[in-house]
Amino acid sequence: MTSNLEAQLLALRQSGEKAIAAADTLEHLEELRVNYLGKKGELGALLRSMGQMSAEERPKIGAIANTVKESLQTSLDQQRAALESAQIQLQLEAETLDVTMPGIYSPQGRIHPLNGIIDRTLDIFVGMGYTVAQGPEMETDYYNFEALNTPPDHPARDMQDTFYLPDGNLLRTHTSSVQIRYMEREEPPIRVVAPGRVYRRDNVDATHSAVFHQIELLAIDEGLTFTDLKGTIKVFLQAIFGDLPIRFRASYFPFTEPSAEVDLQWNGRWLEVMGCGMVDPNVLKSVGYDPEIYTGFAAGFGVERFAMVLHQIDDIRRLYASDLRFLQQF
Repeated sequence: MTSNLEAQLLALRQSGEKAIAAADTLEHLEELRVNYLGKKGELGALLRSMGQMSAEERPKIGAIANTVKESLQTSLDQQRAALESAQIQLQLEAETLDVTMPGIYSPQGRIHPLNGIIDRTLDIFVGMGYTVAQGPEMETDYYNFEALNTPPDHPARDMQDTFYLPDGNLLRTHTSSVQIRYMEREEPPIRVVAPGRVYRRDNVDATHSAVFHQIELLAIDEGLTFTDLKGTIKVFLQAIFGDLPIRFRASYFPFTEPSAEVDLQWNGRWLEVMGCGMVDPNVLKSVGYDPEIYTGFAAGFGVERFAMVLHQIDDIRRLYASDLRFLQQF
């Protein structure tokens, strides 16, 4: 029986090494490992018959079995290494980059003229110590009007044709509402700049849009005067447009007193570019500030207006048309 089992073990090694050498995938190789060396594999089946041998025969057959197992395991390891190496080589060949091939054209993105104005403005005011603040585009009547010294019966409401919503809220007509929300949360001194979209029921034409962008600034502190306001606006406008003549004209806004319009002399003619004024004491009272202690100034402008002046754009609708022929000029 010993001679017969020994012959079976040697035949198993020969057939196993031949099968392993012919394996062409890692999956097939794993199947062979389980078939030959697994718990229920062929080698295990032969070794289970050793229980019928005498004590003198078992060491000899055991030594042969270990040799067969080691030989098969070595063949498995070598074939696995060869298959993995071949697999890596195929992957490298498939991923090889041919540097002589022409590249794929990918056009470079450009900053939209509106975003360019907003970015430049925020950089200037942040450099002057201002904080950027934002608020909701859907507002309550209180934040959009009442807290800004514009009660329900105030005639100034007619200055802004408002989009009212079915629930009684509205789409904000200016970013001044952001200033109220900010003042409610913070104590003076404050310096804040608020960019964002605003909405008014304007007829769309070359100079008007129902949706446009505003940037407003607000400063509250002890002892601020109209001179501080003029100096701030002058520094800002000269940073955007260069060293050009600037003038202030008396105007009216319900939330500032006194109020003014700011004109810039551009290409030989005066252009209205901003509105501004000292914060009305009633606005300070609405957020809990003592107007006997604090004063402040505010100013705002339309981003589209600045873009049209700087880039000599003749129709505001071009800014929203997503026409690449137009946008590629910037």
